Amino acid sequence: MTTRLERTVTYGILALFAVIALTPVIGILSTAFGSQDSLDTGFSLPEGGPHWSNFTDAWSRGHFGTYLGNSVLVTAVVVAATTVLAVPAAYAFGVMRFPGSTVLFYLFVIGLTLPQEALVVPLYFDLRWAGLTDTYWALILPQTAQSLAFGVFWMRTYFRSSARAVIEAARIDGADTWTTLWRVLVPMGRPAISTLVVITFMWTWNEFLMALVMVSDEAHRTVPLGLAFFQGRHSSDAALLAAASVLIALPVVVVYVALQRRFVEGMLGGAVKE
Repeated sequence: MTTRLERTVTYGILALFAVIALTPVIGILSTAFGSQDSLDTGFSLPEGGPHWSNFTDAWSRGHFGTYLGNSVLVTAVVVAATTVLAVPAAYAFGVMRFPGSTVLFYLFVIGLTLPQEALVVPLYFDLRWAGLTDTYWALILPQTAQSLAFGVFWMRTYFRSSARAVIEAARIDGADTWTTLWRVLVPMGRPAISTLVVITFMWTWNEFLMALVMVSDEAHRTVPLGLAFFQGRHSSDAALLAAASVLIALPVVVVYVALQRRFVEGMLGGAVKE
């Protein structure tokens, strides 16, 4: 039974970590709403009330409308392709038995261990040879491959921990492999799939190095790369930089809030299973 002292210590530790996590968020929001003429940054209250015009100025000066559209397109394709490809691949590795499955699975796992910095230069020359640099495919294909390694690993864990009795019951009722996967296991695995979607979305949305190397023209820049160039032009405008940072972080917050319950269920399920 939890004592009063243990509860107090637990809440104290949680409060401490909450303060540590929220401090930079409050600081960037305070700066984003401050006056562009003010030299105050961090936790000072905005003079004359919140300056909402900072967001419109950052949006128009930084061309974030174009960058946001590029990021939405790249992220949507990467998340969709990763999910559609990872689910059947993980089902094969987790449920089916075929020669070489273990070797093939560990080939996927190797993709999790290779640092992006070691691959990006040879990958650039390969894509340039194929004429794909400065295109959306130069961002979509490498990031889909990177996310697919995690996706197969994550979903295989879910399929291997699924109740065998459910799979056997579906087969006894006449369901074939595809029916068992899409009609039985996928609906049951919504928390795991939602977790995969959220993590892949955050990775792809925040990707900077790949966009920096593969894209040189402004028409294909994503929001993290656009923010870097915006910072170079407005290094002394703290309010505009903070407002731009809030703008590009907002979609990630919206996706997380929308899928929060499923995401937590998926993380907890993955933590207690294999």
